[in-house]
Amino acid sequence: MMPLDPQLGTSRRHVAGAGSAPADPARSGRILSWPQRAARVDLSVVIPVYNSAEILPLLVARLRQVLDKLALTYELVLVEDGGPDHSWSVLTELQSQDPERIVAVQLMRNYGQHNALMCGFRHARGELIVTMDDDLQHPPEEIPKLLEAIRGQDLDLVYGCYDKKKHPLLKNAGSAVVNMFFRRVFRLPVTVTAFRIFRRELLEAILSYTRPFTFIDGLLAWNTRRVGKTIVEHHPRTIGRSGDSLAKMVTLALNLFTNFSLLPLQVVSFVGSIAAVCGLLAGVYYLFRHFTGSIVTPGYASTIVSILTLGGLQLLGLGMIGEYLGRLHLNVNEKPQYRERHVLAQDSVPQELSAKAG
Repeated sequence: MMPLDPQLGTSRRHVAGAGSAPADPARSGRILSWPQRAARVDLSVVIPVYNSAEILPLLVARLRQVLDKLALTYELVLVEDGGPDHSWSVLTELQSQDPERIVAVQLMRNYGQHNALMCGFRHARGELIVTMDDDLQHPPEEIPKLLEAIRGQDLDLVYGCYDKKKHPLLKNAGSAVVNMFFRRVFRLPVTVTAFRIFRRELLEAILSYTRPFTFIDGLLAWNTRRVGKTIVEHHPRTIGRSGDSLAKMVTLALNLFTNFSLLPLQVVSFVGSIAAVCGLLAGVYYLFRHFTGSIVTPGYASTIVSILTLGGLQLLGLGMIGEYLGRLHLNVNEKPQYRERHVLAQDSVPQELSAKAG
């Protein structure tokens, strides 16, 4: 066994109110594989939790009811992402009832769904990993369909695609835009959803990513082309309201483009080139008219339109470049991917995989 990081110690069991939180693997300077609390399990279900205190007991009960019927070992990894309600108290109670199969993690603030998933992945022990939302819009009863799809085909990743979405119109529109961008960047003819299953080998391939602007589907697509889908049900949310917003969907789209593609810069360059060519042709045209005496009164409108158009294109280009530079700046200054406050799990010892800096 490799030497332990002195900051991490030898135990992963921390309770609410404990003195010091464990060092965060995403920013501790080492890439860690979490642990062998015991032998590997067949399936890990990783769920980011945000503002879902009322629905968590039902979620866990339905998950256990479904998974107990399957001939496999499993665990539930629930990551509380700094929500405003008492979700952590509920998770603490649920974990105490089944400490062998429930891992509960509390983050220090809200880092976003994809960052919370990365935290959960570092605690998962499953040979297969399922991700799903905490609001029961992804029915636990559909997990066997995902298992059947990934086992029956030579695939690394399977998405649960909905027969009919039960999201609000604005969220559906945002998802459609993100999927359009995804297919354009990665050339994969699939619809990405938060209800997915993938193999351990694919999980290990993405654990080294420790940057703050995380887009899980992009990381997965970078590492495999064996991607499929299966049709699952999608239920309306009956308790509470979604934490997703238009601003979060825009941020997700920006994470997709700025982390995984140079397309925005290429588009700005292309549009700028077209504008420059059009400006040159217009200049030649008006120069010709000047020498032929066709221009009697200089046009004010054409001048203003040209200035506003070119000025807008320049600001667009500068803004896009600034977006890339700003993210580079935050990465250089090591903005954390996430920070853990508490972890509830059986005692475990993290194994060091690599000394590569985060």
